[in-house]
Amino acid sequence: MKLFLPSARATNFLLIVGFVSLGYALYIRYTALEVSSVGLACAAGLDTWLCASRKVIVALHQNAAFGIGALIIAMINLLRPSLLLFAAALALACLGIVLFNIVLAALAAGLLILSLARRAPESD
Repeated sequence: MKLFLPSARATNFLLIVGFVSLGYALYIRYTALEVSSVGLACAAGLDTWLCASRKVIVALHQNAAFGIGALIIAMINLLRPSLLLFAAALALACLGIVLFNIVLAALAAGLLILSLARRAPESD
């Protein structure tokens, strides 16, 4: 029985996906969301990419999109393991944990860990 374990090249790809999404989430959180002067400027009508990103992130956060998306993709990955699904769920889970969707994103991260114990899909 062969388990779903990413190769060395795939692990490097997953590390890059995880660190990039984690870095972007930290950047957005500590430059756009938690800085009150940026919030006031955006509320006053400033039209920059940072304000647009802030509006999108806040709208997604209010609907728990990061956590729900990560959980759905992680559940699909648990049923049928795939590197692409794993990477997508990992990116959304990193974004969700940093951007205040902690419970659902952490549950998705747990499901991702469980998916590593699943059998790899058989090739046809």
